[in-house]
Amino acid sequence: MTKPDHSTLQRLENFRRNEGISLRIDAFEAIEVNLSAVERRASTLPTRRSVKKEYQAAWLVKALTCIDLTTLAGDDTPDRVQRLCAKARRPLSDELVEGLGLTATPPRVGAVCVYPTMVPAAVNALAGSGIPVASVATGFPAGLTPLPQRLAEIRYAVGEGAQEIDIVINRALVFRQDWFALYDEVAAMREACGEAHLKAILATGDLKTLRNVYKASMVSMQAGADFIKTSTGKEDVNATLPVSLVMLRALRDYGQQTGFKIGFKPAGGLKTAKDALNWQFLMKEELGRRWLEPDLFRIGASSLLGDIERQLEHYVTGRYSATYRHALA
Repeated sequence: MTKPDHSTLQRLENFRRNEGISLRIDAFEAIEVNLSAVERRASTLPTRRSVKKEYQAAWLVKALTCIDLTTLAGDDTPDRVQRLCAKARRPLSDELVEGLGLTATPPRVGAVCVYPTMVPAAVNALAGSGIPVASVATGFPAGLTPLPQRLAEIRYAVGEGAQEIDIVINRALVFRQDWFALYDEVAAMREACGEAHLKAILATGDLKTLRNVYKASMVSMQAGADFIKTSTGKEDVNATLPVSLVMLRALRDYGQQTGFKIGFKPAGGLKTAKDALNWQFLMKEELGRRWLEPDLFRIGASSLLGDIERQLEHYVTGRYSATYRHALA
């Protein structure tokens, strides 16, 4: 396969972090979303785009480098997090790395995402790797704890070493169309993050309409979000291509209005290598090559990595391996 250049990110232009702007309701209040057109556009991606052999392998390695390898279970322990971090450092076996021609620059995942209390274990396990630790916060996944507690949780995670914070917006504010309150909450969370990047989870499966998805995306970005993210992974409906398309259009509109580049993270429900390819196709077609790098694109997943490994092993050996060969931790 063609060897991915893992110094690409360092050579890409540095861009100014989203500073946010004053709330501009006129930028989104009159938005209309054509549901049929959105669904039709999203449905063409899996049928119009296909990559095979070494090209597919290269796309899958790129997807691997954008994964936020995640454990958000009630029975998480420091030992489990340490094992996950070992997987994050070397997500592919030495045999696969050699077979792909990546021995000089073995790939690694984009980040490891954990609960706040697990941040110290992840920070210690990833020391010296350059892999950032992301922490969920703000009463994840419901986001319904009092605002002072949500802000304190952010400060705790940052104080323990988290470099990225995945916050959850208050969906009730979207239902009430109370954009001032939503803006103020996200802006306060952005301030609490300090130098850590803020990824705003919209929980799109709870928002009911694509218009709500677009509006919540715009308010979150105006308030200073560095990323917008589809889901917590705990809703009945998580990341879908139609919802992602609407969020990317909002992201593109905001970028055109302000000049800021905002990242995107689909999460929840992405389980197969084909899923990873489809979302990469969407990013490439809607936003361009720059949004295939981990500073602007992440995939929230855990089991996805195992299927990517199986597909890469098939490319290298010509055989599919048993799933138990690719345990996460």
